[in-house]
Amino acid sequence: MILRLLNPQGIAGLAASLCLALLLVLQKGETRHWKKQSGQFEQLYRDEQSAFAETVANYRAAADAARAADRAAAERVAAEQRAINERTDHDYEARLAAARARANAIVERLRLEARTAAADPRRGGAAPVPRLSAAAGQSPQAAGQDGLSDRLIATEQAIQLDELIKWVKAQSKVDRNGEVDSKRP
Repeated sequence: MILRLLNPQGIAGLAASLCLALLLVLQKGETRHWKKQSGQFEQLYRDEQSAFAETVANYRAAADAARAADRAAAERVAAEQRAINERTDHDYEARLAAARARANAIVERLRLEARTAAADPRRGGAAPVPRLSAAAGQSPQAAGQDGLSDRLIATEQAIQLDELIKWVKAQSKVDRNGEVDSKRP
C-alpha cells in the first residue's frame, strides 16, 4: 500500500498535501498577525475618538468660560458707567444748585440795597447807588437788563461743559477688557 503511494501520482499528491499544509500554517500565522494589527488599529481608533471628544469638550468649556467672562466684564463695565453717570449727574445738579443759590443771594442783596437806598436817600455821605430796574425785583431769569440772567446762563453752561469733560474723561478710563486704568489721564 505504501508502494501505491510512492508512484508519481502519490508523490505529487503528498507534495501537494505538504504544500497545502505549509500554506495553511503560513495562513494561520498571517491571520494571527492581522488580527493583532486589527486590534491595535481598533485601539488607536478608540483613543483618537476619545481624544477628539475630549478636545471638543475642552473647546466648548473654554468657549463657555469666555462667554461668562465677557458677560461679567460687560456687567462690570455697565456698573462702572452707571456709577460714573450717577456721580456726574449728582455733581452737576449740586453745582447748578449752588450757582443758582449764589445768583438768588445776589438778587436778594441787590433788592435789599435798593430798598435801603430808596428808604434813606441821604445816607451819611455814602455814594449814591444806581437804581435797579423793575426787572431786578423779579427772578434772576427775568432780570435781563442787568446781565445777571446772562451771567447765570453762562455759568450754567460752563458747569455743564465742565461736568461733560469730567464725564468723558471718567468714561475713557473704564477698561472694557480688564480693571479700571487709573494711570490714564
